[in-house]
Amino acid sequence: MIETLDVTDRTLAERLLQIQHRAYAVEAELIGFDGIPPLQEDLDALMASTEHWLGRYDGSALVGAVAYGLPDDDTVDITRLIVDPAHARRGHGRALLDHLDQLEPRRTSLVSTGTANTPAVTLYTSRGYHEVTRIEIAPGVTVTQFSRLRLGASG
Repeated sequence: MIETLDVTDRTLAERLLQIQHRAYAVEAELIGFDGIPPLQEDLDALMASTEHWLGRYDGSALVGAVAYGLPDDDTVDITRLIVDPAHARRGHGRALLDHLDQLEPRRTSLVSTGTANTPAVTLYTSRGYHEVTRIEIAPGVTVTQFSRLRLGASG
């Protein structure tokens, strides 16, 4: 089940932050860099987020989420895609992205991830995303920005 998340709900935000820290710890290990901002985020900052959030549940347990912004009528900017590592590789990330595509059928989708985060890169490229650029965020560490155009989609 996927539903909109209210990150001002402290109990929900605590679970979300736990998942976020676990997920970004895995990415930090993959890319060799632990300065990823969501890995450092605290509960107050998460609860103050202005992003839109969707959560994926396995029964009653929140196991993943996607956060996104809508910078204009044609674009959805995926700012975070997190899945609890204990629930990884079970299609939760893909389901969140599919749901977001249905909910916000924008012409352009944007997302970025650590270049060395092979599972995330594979997921995005399998969904039609193409590399736009790479940005060095620390010596020897890059983030890849991706974009996908959907013909016939509109905001």
